Formats: sequence, C-alpha cells, structure tokens
Amino acid sequence: MTTKTEAQRDAETTAEEAVKADKAEQADKEVTAEATEAETEDEEAAQAAEAAAEAELTALAEAETEKPSGVGQGAGAIVSVALGIVGLSGGWLGTIASARAQLKGQLTTAQSAGIAKQISAMYGEAWHSAALVGGAFSLVALLVAAAVLARPAFGAPGKPQAPWIKSTAWAGFAVGAIGLVLAVAKYTDLILGMPGTSG
Repeated sequence: MTTKTEAQRDAETTAEEAVKADKAEQADKEVTAEATEAETEDEEAAQAAEAAAEAELTALAEAETEKPSGVGQGAGAIVSVALGIVGLSGGWLGTIASARAQLKGQLTTAQSAGIAKQISAMYGEAWHSAALVGGAFSLVALLVAAAVLARPAFGAPGKPQAPWIKSTAWAGFAVGAIGLVLAVAKYTDLILGMPGTSG
C-alpha cells in the first residue's frame, strides 16, 4: 500500500507539473500573442503617420505651386521706381535728345536771326526735348506702378500682395507723378523758362 500511495503521489505530482507546464505554455502563448498584436498596432500606427506626412507634403507642394510668387509684380514695382528716377534726372536719352535739338537749332537758324529766335532755336528746343524725354519716362513709370498696384484685383482671391511690393509700387507711382508734373512744367516754361529778350 505504501508503494501505491507513493506511486499515486508521484502521479499527482507529475499531473500537477503537467498542468503547471500547460499553464506556463499558455501564458507564454498569450504574452507572445499580445506582443505580436502590439507590434502589428505599432506598424499600423507608423504606416498611418507616414501616410499623413506624405499627404501633408503633397498638400504643401500643391499650395506652393498654386500660390503666385510675386516675382513679376516685385520686378514691375522696382522697374517703376527706376523709370521714375530716370524721368526726374533726364538720363542719357534726355541728354542726347537735348544735344540733338541744340545742334539742329544751330544748323537751321540763320546768323542774321534775332536773339530771341536764336535762343529759342538753340536752347529752348533743347530744353523742351529734355522735358519730353523725362515726361515719357515718368509716364511709363506711372503706368507700370499703376499696373502693379491694380494686379491683385485681377489675381486669385484671398492672396494679398506682399507689403514690400505694394510700398515699392507706390514709391514708383509717386516718383513718376512728380516727374510727369515737372516735365509738363518744364515743357510749358512754367519753371525755368527761357529768359525774355528785346530782339
């Protein structure tokens, strides 16, 4: 009987150990399954984050493509200022036109002509030619600046003009307007007209 009891005990111990081993194996399987599930969730989250980042980059690229760069408007504003300055100073073309008018006056005026006629032909025409060239440059500056300032009204809605472009265009408009007024005043002899003569 003692041997049977020991055998039973051995059998019970073996059965308990088998149950424990089964439980441990099942716990290992559960831990492995949880780890695999967590890895799968991490991979899905990483793929979702990558897809979201790609979508955001695509949206940014499309927005940059659609957004006007303003390069043309900026260039137009700067050109208007430059033309206005040339209009005020007369520039190289104004000097050439003035010299040509003076030379033409010298060639076409007779030496026997009166002093008033000689002054008008040699210096007055040169002064008026310089005023015409300056006025032409000022008028072009005025038109270019006005076109740059009016451009946003015909562009894409909701995309404002850059402040530096607007301020530069206003500067070109102002310089062009001043140059045009001065050119008209010079041409009509309102300022610095020819001196009066008795002959």
